[in-house]
Amino acid sequence: MTRSPPPVRTAFKLFRPLQTRWADNDVYGHMNNVVHYQLFDTAINHWLIEQGLLDPLNGDIVGLVVETGCRYHAEAKFPDKITAGIGVERLGGSSVTYAIGLFRNDEETAFADGRFVHVYVDRGTRRPVQLPEAWRTILGTIAT
Repeated sequence: MTRSPPPVRTAFKLFRPLQTRWADNDVYGHMNNVVHYQLFDTAINHWLIEQGLLDPLNGDIVGLVVETGCRYHAEAKFPDKITAGIGVERLGGSSVTYAIGLFRNDEETAFADGRFVHVYVDRGTRRPVQLPEAWRTILGTIAT
């Protein structure tokens, strides 16, 4: 099985700085695999909140995670500074597939990359809803 190479910074239009924490390291002296998913979630949701696309407490539409994946290419650990590159890989009727690259310090090649799929639903009924056109426009600005 041939793996595609890890992404480089130029593959992304949007970047979010993140910081590792002491507790992120595991017994093997590197960032535990679970932390990668936390960083994906934090980077994407922070941007969505900034753009007015996510109101976690009062919004009528919420994104439910239906799929995630991560490929690991190199180790990261505390006190590394992390930058998350974020892009929209696919924009569906009610879903968005995000591409994420995690970059260590000033490195150009991702130490990990992943995908994260949100299906947007009505908060009350939990049934999928069509993405509003204004959302599609904003999400389209970071299409990969």
